[in-house]
Amino acid sequence: MKLDLDVPTHVEFGRGELDRAGTHARALGTHALLVTGRSAARAHGYLDRVATSLESAGVRATVFDRVSANPRSDEVDEATATARSQGCDLVVGVGGGSALDAAKGVSVTAPSGGGVRDLIGVTLGPEAPALPLLAIPTTAGSGSEVTKGAIITDTVRNFRSGIRGDALFPRTAIVDPDLIASVPREVMADTVFDSFAHAVEGCVAARADGTSRSRAHQAIELIATHLPSVLRGEDSPEAREALCRAALLGGVNVATVSTCLPHRLQQAMGSLPGVSISHGRGLAVLYPSWLRHTAPLVPDEFAAVAELLGGDTVHDAVGGLLASAGLTARLRDFGVAKGDLDRLVEGVTGNLGNDPAGQVDGDYLFTLCAESF
Repeated sequence: MKLDLDVPTHVEFGRGELDRAGTHARALGTHALLVTGRSAARAHGYLDRVATSLESAGVRATVFDRVSANPRSDEVDEATATARSQGCDLVVGVGGGSALDAAKGVSVTAPSGGGVRDLIGVTLGPEAPALPLLAIPTTAGSGSEVTKGAIITDTVRNFRSGIRGDALFPRTAIVDPDLIASVPREVMADTVFDSFAHAVEGCVAARADGTSRSRAHQAIELIATHLPSVLRGEDSPEAREALCRAALLGGVNVATVSTCLPHRLQQAMGSLPGVSISHGRGLAVLYPSWLRHTAPLVPDEFAAVAELLGGDTVHDAVGGLLASAGLTARLRDFGVAKGDLDRLVEGVTGNLGNDPAGQVDGDYLFTLCAESF
């Protein structure tokens, strides 16, 4: 089933769509670099299914399966070198947001002749060259399959930031809800909270509008209705489809109205040596403090979020969601030391003015981090 969304990516949505990957890839190229993580896609058989579908459609497949949980510049450069040496004319990303972001990095780096570090922190122009990209998410969270950004860690500067621009939109995305059936409970909670954050921030961002709020409200309602049963282990095709739709709606909001301070701060966590925290959990750590400071600025929008979640206030409603999902940790629980907070704030990049608080200073950011410590 083709979904018409407010992005240039052609989205095919439905159970069993994974096995049509070859059909969609054949329209984009003849030799694909298949980019994925280190274990999950192979362990669950998705990698083999995609490779088989590609080869059945006459598309050669070269596999790069060494993407970390937070993709690194050296990994993207290694994958890009493989794509160049093998003459790949197409990239296929299979996995969660990290694998898809790495695939995007390869897509825009391969034609450039340079390395991905030259592009981190850059917004590419509309004519930037890129290999066509087919994105196949295996989690319901990042929405990377319909966004125009990729977050990569520069391993030389120890700096984590985004590559952005229309060139990063995947040409095609295959969203098969059956793929998230294998996602462990803790990963499901992590990734769906990312989707939830995209929805909330799509309501309250400075660039938010009636369309983004409508998408956000739909996504929040889908999450509120179906996530609790999934976390209880009561999996169903209906719930999987709902959570995948929520992720898509959140991803479109990221592409069209962007995000707020929690995303800027979580991205900067990649600048802390020895600290490993997933995107969704990093957002969850920051949300209570951010809500305390932000809810008074846009009370009507946050009241609508609380109502959709079935709570009296947004603080109670989101707090209940975090508790039920096992996402109530603090920064210190992930190895962040108090002395790291200044460095965390210094690592913040991107558009700060899109937050309801407007263009904030370092003291404000430090306060959010300190309250989350």
